[in-house]
Formats: sequence, C-alpha cells, structure tokens
Amino acid sequence: MKNLAFLSMILFISVVLFSAFSDPSKKESKQKSLLDKKVDELLSQMTLNEKIGQMTQADIDALKGHYEDIEKYSLGSILCGGNSEIEDISAKGWADFYDMLQTHALNSRLHIPMIYGVDAVHGHNNVTNAVVFPHNVGLGATRNAKLIEKAARVTAEEVAATGMDWAFAPCIAVARNEHWGRTYESFGEDPELAKLLGAAQVKGFQGKKLSDKTSILACAKHFLGDGGTTTGKDQGNTEVDEPTLRKLHLPGYKTAIKAGTKTIMVSYNSWNGIRMHGNKYLLTDVLKGELNFNGILVSDWAAIDQLEGDYKSDIEKSINAGLDMIMIPNPPGKENNYIDFITLLKELVNENKVPISRIDDAVKRILRVKFEMNIFENPLTDRSLMATFGSKEHRQVARECVRQSLVLLKNENKTLPISKNVKNIVLAGKSADDIGNQCGGWTIDWQGKSGNVITGGTTVLQAVKNAVSKNTVVSYSKDGSEVKDADVVLVVVGETPYAEMFGDKPDLNLAKEDVDVIENVRKSGKPFVVVLFSGRPLIIEKQLKDANAFLAAWLPGSEGAGITDVLFGDFNFTGKLGHSWPKTNEQIPINVGDKNYDPLFKYSFGLKY
Repeated sequence: MKNLAFLSMILFISVVLFSAFSDPSKKESKQKSLLDKKVDELLSQMTLNEKIGQMTQADIDALKGHYEDIEKYSLGSILCGGNSEIEDISAKGWADFYDMLQTHALNSRLHIPMIYGVDAVHGHNNVTNAVVFPHNVGLGATRNAKLIEKAARVTAEEVAATGMDWAFAPCIAVARNEHWGRTYESFGEDPELAKLLGAAQVKGFQGKKLSDKTSILACAKHFLGDGGTTTGKDQGNTEVDEPTLRKLHLPGYKTAIKAGTKTIMVSYNSWNGIRMHGNKYLLTDVLKGELNFNGILVSDWAAIDQLEGDYKSDIEKSINAGLDMIMIPNPPGKENNYIDFITLLKELVNENKVPISRIDDAVKRILRVKFEMNIFENPLTDRSLMATFGSKEHRQVARECVRQSLVLLKNENKTLPISKNVKNIVLAGKSADDIGNQCGGWTIDWQGKSGNVITGGTTVLQAVKNAVSKNTVVSYSKDGSEVKDADVVLVVVGETPYAEMFGDKPDLNLAKEDVDVIENVRKSGKPFVVVLFSGRPLIIEKQLKDANAFLAAWLPGSEGAGITDVLFGDFNFTGKLGHSWPKTNEQIPINVGDKNYDPLFKYSFGLKY
C-alpha cells in the first residue's frame, strides 16, 4: 500500500509538472515574468540621466567627432538618416562602424547596448551590393503575403550582417492620393493590402524569435493617416472623421501589432489640425490602451520640432502624449541637439511637467525590447552572416518579387510574350539601362539618383541580353530614333528618383523626354512595348493607345531579370493594380468605392497572357 501511495504521489507530481511545462500560456507567462524582473532590476539601478539617455536616438552625423557621448549620456539608440553615411558603405564598412558605436555603448556605466536603426525600406538600401527589392507599390501588386514575408526575411538577414538591429519598415500607409510623394512606400489604396502585407513584413523582419541572430526589429509606420492628407501633401493634414480614420488607416496597425511588431513610428501629419506627435488620444488611449501596443513608440526625424511652441514645450507635449524615444538629428547650424533634449527633458521632470512614471514606462518598453532581442548577450556583429550578403539566393527572391509585381495593362495582337529567337530587338528610353531609375528613392541616397548607384544589379538592357538567343541582335537607342532594323522595340520610361515631400507632384503626366521617345518609336511603325517605371500610376492614356503592349513595372529594384522573365514568356503576368489608375490629373484622387467611379483601369486590374 505504501508503494502504491508513493507511486500515486509521483504520478500526481509528474502530471502537475508536465502541465506546467507543456501549457504554452503558462510557459509564456513565466518568461514574461522573468523578463519583467530583469527590466525592473536594471531600471532600479538607473539615474534619471541614464533613463533619458535611453529615450534618445541620435543621428550619426550629429555624433561625428563626439562618439564618446554614447557612453557619457547612455544613449539608447543611434540611426543613420536618409543621407547620413560613412566613407565605406560596404557591408564590412557598416559592420565595423556599428561595432565601434556599440563598443562605446558597452563602456557606459551600466553597459546597456544601443540599438541601431536604418531606413531599410526595400532591402538594405544604404549598402553597396545589397539586394534591392521592389518598393511597396510593386509588392502590393503581388498580393502574395508569403513572398513578401520571405523578402523581408532576406532584408533582415542582410541588415543583421552589418550589425544593425532595426529597420524603419514596414510602411503601412494607405495612399489615397497619387500626388503624394510617398505613394510608392504604400502597398496601395485599400486597407486590406496594408493589413495583409504589413503583417507579413513584420513577421519576416522579426523572424520566429526576436533573439535569433538574423532577426531585426520591425517598425510599423507612420501612425496615423499619413496616406490620407488633403491634396496628397506630405506631412499635411488628414481631414476625416474618426470612423473614416479608423476604417482606412488603422487596420494595418492592428494586424502589425498582432504579428508582434516591437516598434511603431509616429507620423508627421496632422489629424484635423492636431499634429500626430502631440496627439495623446491616438498615441496613448488608442494605440497603447485600446490596441494594447506594448513596444517602443518612436518619433520621426526631428518631427517633434513641428509642434507649436519652443523646443522644451515640444518635448513636454510629445513625451506626455506617449512617445518613448525621440529621433534627434542636428538642426541647421546647431550641434549636439541630443544634449539639449536630455537637458530639457530632465528639467521638465524636475519641474513635474513630465511625470517620472511616464519616463519609467518609456524606459521599460525600451529595455524590454532589448532583452527580448538578446542584445545584452550578443551586442556585436555576427560576421558569419556576410557570407550570404547580396547572394544569388537572395537575388532570386527579389527577382520573384519583380515577376509577380508586374501588371500588364495592354497586349494588342499578342505582342507579348516576345520570342527569345527574335532577330533584332532595340531598347529605347532613358531607363532601359539605368539601375538608379529602376530602384527609385531610398537607394544609397535619401532621394535616390539616376545612374549606376549600386553594384550587383541587372538593368533591363542587361537582362534582355541575358535572356535572348545568341543570334539575336540587341541594341540601345536612348531617344528611340534608331529602330529601323528592329523586329520589336522595348521602350523603358518613367519617373526619376525622389523621396518624401520632394515627390509631391500635382502633374503626373509623363515627362516630355518620355513622351518624345514613345512618339519617335510610334512614327517608325515598328511594334513596341512600353515598360513604365513609376512610384504611382501616371497619366498615360495617349501613350497607351499608341503602344502595342504596356506594362506597369513600378520601381522594381536591382533585379531587372524579373522583368524579362515575364516579357519572354518564362512566367505569366500575375500582378494586380493596388491603385485605381486615373485618366487625368483632375480625376485624382480616385479610389475604389468612390461615387462616379470611372478610372482608366479599375483597382485589381491586370491582364494575363
């Protein structure tokens, strides 16, 4: 009997222990408890200066010549803004730079590592030889969440190879007016695309576990309503009622939070006249309260400076509204602005204008994310990841993204696909052999630029030469004047690179140079195909009528072979419009669901062979 009782006891204990360790919710709760304990223990050791330092994100240009300030002020994060670069922008150069900065952070009193943020918005686009993916306007046309997650995974691996921890992506703006200069950063005009693909990018960046060596922080942006401003003005005013704001612009954040995004960036825009960086209702009540976002809420570039009042009142309003970390570049003619921020925020706390509880909440969020990343144990670059940087395997993923993003608008008399045995093919247009135009903005430079701005990519001209038979004659006539021997002409035209407010444009007609080359080819009487590079639908009705075939290739990035894969028939077209295509400038904005909806091409339009 004693043996039986003993065995029963052992069985009972085993069942209890098995239940405790096999129940995922209990295991998760235990891990959360241990994490909170670590955070609280570290927070209890911190001075007010160190806490505020953790809330400070300084730009590398602001730190030049003052890198010791990272340890002196216990800076929590560093970033490189759009044009903030170092001399050696190779993967190794960035990794060396990152490790130098991190070494300074680890020399601080409490040895808290910094996290480094970068605008990796379509691949690790600040680094030579990185794989550059299509911008979101193209990815939206794929409708393929699994592929977009895979692309973000590749980007995460390449970012991690340079030591960096944080991509300021995905942009889950819902672009409602194509005059907006950031339209190409949006997946499309329908919130369903933001819901589906924003969450996919979050999963791709952050991986299965944030502590994995190839996982980086995602950053859903820009909260809230950036794609809905009046007239499409960047950093403008979104004038809608709250039900409309929630219906159009909030769904992508709900799914991004559900997917586990650890950071969210606040938008420059206003909502009905109130700057988002000072909107406590949306940042704290809705985002942190209603949606239960428990990660880091970071400002945009110097965005708190746009609040009314002086810099001290800007800090007071933004921190009390719910900002946890402030992005601080140097304003023109001023150095070390991050020191002013730290000094003034400390004054505000001592004056009881910013509660210490708000500071502690912000710092807890920052520390919690750092512990989840396991950056305390692995703060420096894992150099083994460089082996796959810019690799053929990574480029194949980008090439697939290009293939699936292409939208066929017209194919008269089965002009496409083109035979690989065609005797003579001529390429025309300024973008046929220009990888800068092919990639668009946010490529090495903030605004991007035409020309050979990256290494390792393939232009359309190069891709055609690789795709056709060895007997095919391939030539290039930039202005389309020398096409008399052509069996078919490929005209590659479209927008030149831009970013943010520099892309705001009331006139979306094709540039005169593009119109002229199309007209030159039309006059030749040769059959021709127009490939359009653009960050948004352009006004093309006349050129569409003239062309035998016409396709929207968006801003496809470094892998031009994805275009020829489809043009020469190895793959069919699958892309669908993420934007309603307007007939005229006056018809903009036009969105699916509008009254009197009569676009040139409807939302989701896309032909196949």
